[in-house]
Amino acid sequence: MKEKQLHMIGNAHLDPVWLWQWQEGVQETKATFRSVLDRMNEYPDFIFTSSSAAFYEWVEENEPKMFEEIKQRIREGRWQICGGWWIQPDCNIPGGEAFVRHGLYGQRYFLEKFGVMAKVGYNVDSFGHHGMLPQILKKSGMDYYVMMRPMPNEKGLPARTFHWESDDGSRVLAYRLPFEYCTWGKDLDKHVERCIDELKDPVNDLMVFYGVGNHGGGPTKENIESIQRMNGDPAYPSLPFTAPNEFFKKVEPFEHPVVHDDLQHHASGCYAAHSGIKQWNRQAENKLIAAEKWSALAERINGQKYPKDFHRAWKNVLFNQFHDILAGTSIEPAYEDARNMHGEAMSIAERGLNYAIQSFSWNIGIEQEEGMKPIVVFNPHAWESRVNVEVEITPIRDYTVLVDETGKQVPYQLVQSLATANGRWRISFIAELPPMGYRVYKVLNNESGPDKIAAPSILANDYSMENDRLRVEFDPNTGFISRLHDKKAGFDVFDGPAAVPAVVEDKSDTWSHDVFHFQNKIGEFKARSVRRVEHGPVKSVIRSTSEYGRSTLVQDFTMYRDLNYIDVKVTVDWREHFKALKLVFPMNLQFTKQTYEIPYGFKEREHNGEEEPGQGWVDYTGIIRGQGSVYGLSLINDAKYSYSMLNKELAMTVLRSPIYAHHVPRVPDEDGHYSFIDQGIQTFHYRLLPHEGSWETAGTVKRTLELNQRPIAIIETYHQGPLPQKDSYLSVDQDNVIVSAVKKAEDNDDLIVRCYESTKKTTKATLRFPQWNRTVEADFGPCEIKTLRIPADPSLPVIETNLLELEGDRA
Repeated sequence: MKEKQLHMIGNAHLDPVWLWQWQEGVQETKATFRSVLDRMNEYPDFIFTSSSAAFYEWVEENEPKMFEEIKQRIREGRWQICGGWWIQPDCNIPGGEAFVRHGLYGQRYFLEKFGVMAKVGYNVDSFGHHGMLPQILKKSGMDYYVMMRPMPNEKGLPARTFHWESDDGSRVLAYRLPFEYCTWGKDLDKHVERCIDELKDPVNDLMVFYGVGNHGGGPTKENIESIQRMNGDPAYPSLPFTAPNEFFKKVEPFEHPVVHDDLQHHASGCYAAHSGIKQWNRQAENKLIAAEKWSALAERINGQKYPKDFHRAWKNVLFNQFHDILAGTSIEPAYEDARNMHGEAMSIAERGLNYAIQSFSWNIGIEQEEGMKPIVVFNPHAWESRVNVEVEITPIRDYTVLVDETGKQVPYQLVQSLATANGRWRISFIAELPPMGYRVYKVLNNESGPDKIAAPSILANDYSMENDRLRVEFDPNTGFISRLHDKKAGFDVFDGPAAVPAVVEDKSDTWSHDVFHFQNKIGEFKARSVRRVEHGPVKSVIRSTSEYGRSTLVQDFTMYRDLNYIDVKVTVDWREHFKALKLVFPMNLQFTKQTYEIPYGFKEREHNGEEEPGQGWVDYTGIIRGQGSVYGLSLINDAKYSYSMLNKELAMTVLRSPIYAHHVPRVPDEDGHYSFIDQGIQTFHYRLLPHEGSWETAGTVKRTLELNQRPIAIIETYHQGPLPQKDSYLSVDQDNVIVSAVKKAEDNDDLIVRCYESTKKTTKATLRFPQWNRTVEADFGPCEIKTLRIPADPSLPVIETNLLELEGDRA
């Protein structure tokens, strides 16, 4: 029996926030770490494992003497760092760049403070794991991965230990924990005995985690002494005190099966629980990414100082990606804390972004002209963008015209100002912007200026809108889309009423344990009014206002004259309990393929009605009956992460309204008073992008990023300056290669540019940096993420680095 080994991994699962707030999490972390250090003094062979850089930063800042003790134990090898991320996050909802930053800030923190980096990725309590993680882990210095969920009843795997592979071919050796990641009893006999049954030739090694967890605690004296006792009993396998690094080194030489898939499903309801935290996360990620891009460029071009507090902002965002915060499964006061931390992060991002763009706009040479007001519009994306811009401005007259920097007139229309006081107008126009650059537009209010062009509007009334490509019709009795017709393809996209707000019964807990479908439809919103509320040469808007019970829903459908998608602004005032709200779109296609965006990649899934996590877009593509041509619809949004596709219905789950932190098997008291999630008003946007051909050629990824990172417009004045009125700083010649981040390097003044291939296609791409006369050619494998270091010294070559921005020995 002793030739078999159960590697005993002493740990303490620490939920910094769950049924308590983060302040209590700080205390529990200190108490747990103190207990572990005391056990090490008492038991010389005891070894401990812990993750999450955020915990160590708390101890460093609040209990520096203990921090020095931990340093010493790490040097001795008795305290092993694993999970080189800032926290154990939800592993589906954060964006791709956020996962990169978990490793960037976590691993570099461990390297700086302890001289080591984690080799083992460690998310033992996260509810699911997206399929691009192996590449992100590998390029963040981690060759191994430990997880527990989904459990065997939720997803079958070929073995406890397996190679987990992502679409680019990256692999990590992964391990699914048996039974649980923490223990509650004093003696571990039962836990060990059930794990013995899991030992299977030829790999006669398992990791067994022990120690009191969730609210911390760690291994107890009784735990340690029971292991020592069992280790002396020949009836048991060898039970060494050890850590994950040693386990993986021992089992790595064996052959292991390969799993090329997401690791889902557990707690399917968490992807729609608490709309606030989901929206704050999406907004904060995108604000920070845009702010970094322009701040890095502003420092290079204008000498504007790069903000030092972006790190703090990112750490706030990363902390709130903890799996019980971002999943919406914590107590209600925890979301006041999360709101405040996200607010700080977004304020930092907005301040940095404003300083950066004003350093550009103030240095643009803009001529003085009577009655002229310049608007500088910035494009945060490395491709030419054609996007709607709305900006508040001072007086607009009947003779006011809008021109670009060449003097060419641009159609615009007045829309409702955000101010009800006199003196402010709001204009809407379609801007054509250079890649990762800016362009000056000018409002001319001179009566003797050029005559205003007569720009035609689209055809629109209260119940229909039509541009050159699309026609959309609404049922005045329901407020639903009754028809979406592609005039070019000669095709009706929907097979029945669409954009239907369906009310679904949902009596499950906050996580929706053991629930995989939300399909029991019990009602629909009914229209109160359907009418056209905006109309002009840029766009028309039809507003559908509907009611269900005490709840109201407003959908503002926008059709642009010159853009081939429909934007929808949704305002929900939700007053229901134990119900979910979906927006449903029945598709008129056969032989379909369903695709979901995942962080830095995508995943095709069955249309079986299961609730699935996704990022900013999902796509439903198939064959047009009778024509044989490929057609599809991309559903894009700026705040939601939960979708389902049943047969030929595409649905986005807008919200759920369970009780806060309700966990089965506890049944709520029928007479009790509870606080329910997602009560009140929320606003978000979605976009309908019909397309001939596949989503890969339809621009779905770019249209999603344009919705989530919108152009930035600033009102300027005339002044002399060295910068032209239109400029570009970075472009890529391949549509499927996306520049996802531009930032200042962590160690010096180099520029870091991160790109990824977005369609699973081997690609050679050229990146151009015209201001520095640099051209970079890069070969991308399918779904490959590349990080390029652009030296500040133009004589030095561009090099590829890893996600930690470490090369050579430090990597």
